[in-house]
Amino acid sequence: MGTHGHGLAIRTFAPTDADALVGLWRTCGLTRPWNDPARDVERRRAIDDGLFLVGTDGTGGPVVASAMGGYEGHRGWVNYLAVHPEHRGRGHGRTLMDELERRLLARGCPKINLQVREENTAALAFYAALGFSVDRSISLGKRLIPDD
Repeated sequence: MGTHGHGLAIRTFAPTDADALVGLWRTCGLTRPWNDPARDVERRRAIDDGLFLVGTDGTGGPVVASAMGGYEGHRGWVNYLAVHPEHRGRGHGRTLMDELERRLLARGCPKINLQVREENTAALAFYAALGFSVDRSISLGKRLIPDD
């Protein structure tokens, strides 16, 4: 049984969650043409570290939230934090982030980093309310495997 808060049951990702997660991310507008979300799930599930979280609305209910956390020994990371639009406003995003922070702290993680598209003002406000602030650094990327 996972962690509960605000009616959200949190547990670690299970392989049977894959299709539901891709659907959730599409519904929440988190997917981009150059990133295949199904491949992202497959890549992440290969790392069994207990930081890939799903939230269900009650025990055994459908997946309504997710957070793809990670920790490489220097920084914790969060990707695909999502709450289904019909389940927003209930504290699910905060509950997921609290659980992810708890799990990262237990591993000795000193800081969490995440990326938000600059036009996503709602996400920026959400993270600011959780105590995140803008780092004065530039995000760089280099594609190694094309998803398209």
